[in-house]
Amino acid sequence: MGLTVGVAGASGYAGGELLRLLSAHPDLEVGVVTAHASVGEPLGAVHPQLSSLADRVLEPTSAGALAGADLVFLALPHGQSAALAAGLPAGTPVVDLGADHRLVDPAAWARHYGGPHPGAWTYGLPELPGQRDEIAASGRVAATGCYAVAVILALAPLLAAGLVEPDDVVAVAASGTSGAGRAPAAHLLGSEVMSDLSPYRVGAHQHVPEILQATGARSLSLTPVLAPLPRGILATVTARPARPGLDADEVRAALAGAYAGEPFVRVLPAGQWPHTAATLGSNAAHLQAAVDASSGRVIVCSAIDNLGKGAAGQAVQCANLMLGLPETGGLTADGVAP
Repeated sequence: MGLTVGVAGASGYAGGELLRLLSAHPDLEVGVVTAHASVGEPLGAVHPQLSSLADRVLEPTSAGALAGADLVFLALPHGQSAALAAGLPAGTPVVDLGADHRLVDPAAWARHYGGPHPGAWTYGLPELPGQRDEIAASGRVAATGCYAVAVILALAPLLAAGLVEPDDVVAVAASGTSGAGRAPAAHLLGSEVMSDLSPYRVGAHQHVPEILQATGARSLSLTPVLAPLPRGILATVTARPARPGLDADEVRAALAGAYAGEPFVRVLPAGQWPHTAATLGSNAAHLQAAVDASSGRVIVCSAIDNLGKGAAGQAVQCANLMLGLPETGGLTADGVAP
């Protein structure tokens, strides 16, 4: 028998992806699964892709229902995790896929989310310097936002190496519709999304303070774009070079050095560019760099699966570290194609 994990918010897209990964995990077993509107329904009716868990019944979400698990995943809407986590036993490890515990600055929390600041937990991005050990030693971990993963992985090594300026960082990132969650909304209907690209939360996206906090950048303009695909993020991140004459090989070398030996981050060969389809269904991030011939700005393109490395995959990666299991358990760097 393996360790048992509970999943709150199991009826959503991130919750469903968590369950898919956990169902094949060699060391973890799925315990209680909870929901809100779908309480009493079998998982097979909510997530027909989860054949091995189809007969599990969704229970009401409560700290009492989840308290017996060896670890709890919270895949809840922003603002709902803190109260539930506070009711769990102090010794129960928790990974929160929501935003409640990501931000250190209460003012940034109030500005982007509103309400009392729930307090910061250990930030759940193992590829940041020193973060893997912090996650392994923590009982409460805040998984990163999906856009944040794509931008941080592209930007953080360049700032750490002093190759780019921390001011005037610009990111444009296209995301699949699953990033908006599963709640019905008119603007997410197939007939609204197909054959269309549309920006949203321009100039005020909630992942900006998280990216600044994690990378040390001082300013960031992030433009998210809703794309007509179910899952995936392609981010294009640009910054001013810290000195003249910086070339793409040096930028690529900095990325390759930062992620040498990382199981899920791949700096692609020169001339090969990231595709969202190549990361589909995986916990992988693909990166490529260039220097703009006209402006001299450094460019890094980053592709992830927003439900994989951007949500459920990374949460499982953190849970593995917290429980002393192999970090790659239940995860793959290989995507699904076509």
